[in-house]
Amino acid sequence: MKLVYGVNDRPKFGQLLAFSFQQLLAIMAATIAVPRIVGHGMSASAALFGAGVGTLEYLLFTKFKSPVFLGSSFAFINSMTVAFAGAVSMSLGYLGLIIGAAFAGLVYVVIAIVVKFVGVGWINKLMPASVIGPTVAIIGLSLSANAVGDLQSGSVMKNVVNYVVDEETMLVSEKVSQVPTASVYICILCGLITLCVTMICSVYGKRMLKMIPFIIGIVAGYAAASVFTVIGTLTSNEALMVIDFSKFSSMQWYPDFTFVTALFGGKYDFGETKNLASYIATIAVAYVPVAFVVFAEHIADHKNLSSIIEHDLLEDPGLHRTLLGDGVGSFAGAIFGGCPNTTYGESVGCVAISGNASVVTIFGTALMAIVISFIAPFSTFLATIPSCVMGGVCISLYGFIAVSGLKMVQKVDLEDNRNLFTVSVILITGIGGLVVNVGAVTITSVACALILGILTNTVLGLRKDKAKK
Repeated sequence: MKLVYGVNDRPKFGQLLAFSFQQLLAIMAATIAVPRIVGHGMSASAALFGAGVGTLEYLLFTKFKSPVFLGSSFAFINSMTVAFAGAVSMSLGYLGLIIGAAFAGLVYVVIAIVVKFVGVGWINKLMPASVIGPTVAIIGLSLSANAVGDLQSGSVMKNVVNYVVDEETMLVSEKVSQVPTASVYICILCGLITLCVTMICSVYGKRMLKMIPFIIGIVAGYAAASVFTVIGTLTSNEALMVIDFSKFSSMQWYPDFTFVTALFGGKYDFGETKNLASYIATIAVAYVPVAFVVFAEHIADHKNLSSIIEHDLLEDPGLHRTLLGDGVGSFAGAIFGGCPNTTYGESVGCVAISGNASVVTIFGTALMAIVISFIAPFSTFLATIPSCVMGGVCISLYGFIAVSGLKMVQKVDLEDNRNLFTVSVILITGIGGLVVNVGAVTITSVACALILGILTNTVLGLRKDKAKK
């Protein structure tokens, strides 16, 4: 899709508010989901505040040239769980989250320094289009199950989803109870209404409607879900209750910042020095490897965004700047909300579909996230948007990410068996969901697919490289 607003363009103020709100809706559900999954009293509004601050940090480091929002990273969920669990009968709780984020941020800083002096040529050689293209596609396809799962779930039905922590591996898994079949059908209907309205606005809408299809689609889906919920409440039919309006009775009126809880939330018994050292080592092992995994996804996201805005972000403002922005923004997010941040595919998808790559929009979204985190009724209202409605939106968002990757593959010579095998390995392992667990560290399917793709491309290219010599 051709961009309506480029990176340096400035939409009118009214349009800017609408575009920023649309970006906020795109990233909202995932950003506040992470603290809820981890538990331990973590604040969703603080995570939203941390995402806003982290994004501002990222924009500063990238000289306002990269239009993407940073939100809570799902990759660090197990790491955060380890921080709370501790080691040798010792846990620093919220302070552990900050220490862990500092380790992860340090990884980004070190890599950024290396890239600054070595350049990005080695990355382009290590990750050509035959590697990056299918990897970007996998990022979208790997999220497809989340979109479809959300499509079949409402806010009320989310209450029957429990997150279970394995005491031995400290890995988090979902345990979903059965829900009435009628509820699933109602949720699917609401989600499809959202998707249909979004598509119609994007394809047939006038200029403004064409650029805010998600807002219109979500409003339509929310309206439909509200009608079913009201009918279900009046008739005492739980199968029709899609929206959980009870959230308004337990609103959090201010963000519960992580650093405040860490400093004043309780007394710490550091015990013996060896216990403290063991705990910090455990945190490092839990966070550092994951940071390298997210680094790989960082490159794929920025390659994808570069293709959308037709400007190589790895060259300008430079990979070292995007890494520093991501690392510092991630640490800032953890200080306030406990959750390390990362660039969001939902945000990239929103840029692609709306045709609005204005970095001012991302800046407005960051400010909006910070302000809304203090407005309890509004942030609670956003939290009541049922999963099925967001699922309808995410079908298009994740789909656009996948299609962006496939467009890169179009430029690859698949008559060359080296490229053919590389693309094949990435697609099959990624779609198949290959995940490797090493202790408390989970190497995601995207990371596994990317690593195998790099190895395949490198090994099969050895003979050609020798022949050139």
